[in-house]
Amino acid sequence: MHGIFTTRARGRRARSWRSIAARFRRILDSELFGHERGAFTGALASKVGWFEAANKGTLFLDEVADLPLAGQVKLLRVLQEREVVRVGSRRASPVDVRLIAATNVNLRQAVAEGRFREDLFYRLHVAHVTLSPLRDRREDILPLANHFLARHASRFGIDDPSLSDEAAASLLSYDWPGNIRELENAIQRSLLWAPAGRIGAEHVRLVGDVDPASDGSALFGRSATTKVESQPPADPAPSGRYAQARAAIENALVVLLEAEEPNLLEQVDGIVFRAAYRVAERNQVRTARLLGISRNIVRSRLMRHGLLAAVTRRRASADGANENAAPSSQIQRASEGP
Repeated sequence: MHGIFTTRARGRRARSWRSIAARFRRILDSELFGHERGAFTGALASKVGWFEAANKGTLFLDEVADLPLAGQVKLLRVLQEREVVRVGSRRASPVDVRLIAATNVNLRQAVAEGRFREDLFYRLHVAHVTLSPLRDRREDILPLANHFLARHASRFGIDDPSLSDEAAASLLSYDWPGNIRELENAIQRSLLWAPAGRIGAEHVRLVGDVDPASDGSALFGRSATTKVESQPPADPAPSGRYAQARAAIENALVVLLEAEEPNLLEQVDGIVFRAAYRVAERNQVRTARLLGISRNIVRSRLMRHGLLAAVTRRRASADGANENAAPSSQIQRASEGP
């Protein structure tokens, strides 16, 4: 793929790598073609779309089969007319883009099933390249592994990461049913276990090596080269752990965003306040200090997420019990009178 990007004059110009699957369908038009200010709620400023950003260069669209049929019509028009119209605009802007589209879906079958437009299929089918599974091109495994190693080590704040010969042999001997994505996840997972980013064979944990008859506990906790009773390596330095934690949060959010999880912002807000409230031992002042906000905001959020409702109910029931107890004691004192 790198060779395709860098060939000819366009290789020195704009490059844009975009995944359709990673975008909400309702804003896909805005991402692809751009929008004008005020085109819809939240459009506070004009935005350049993917095609305009890649003008005179190359635009790579991953998972193109996930494009909805309405979006396929608009993509076909852009390819035919070589111009885009931003959302909220009537003016067409010319674009000169080399488009590369990829998918792991059989597009001929998708056309037969009515999930992909036939005219768009033939418009894209100019130069077709079939990329073999990773197990059939093992010479690419180590270069890709080193690339992912450098990328994620930088994100985790790890200097000078390395891959031992034994770890490299484990990677080369595996069949990679999940292809490149599985390889990247394996490298990222290995970095979490390897002290100071020095990955040995015992740190390489491969999902496909889990026994289907097992309870699944080995999925991320054991490797093919370690015994069950082996202990995990020592934790990395605190700064590395914090970077890893932040990266894990970011990766989890990406998964939820790609799944178009409803009310995600509200869910994340609730998770943050529940965690902070728990760490602060249910103390609102300490919770506010942890989050760097006022106690009033903390109380409002805790009530919104139902974290204070139980306390309020318990206090109300306690007050009611006290009120009910008072008359009975008075009656008792009255009965004990002269």
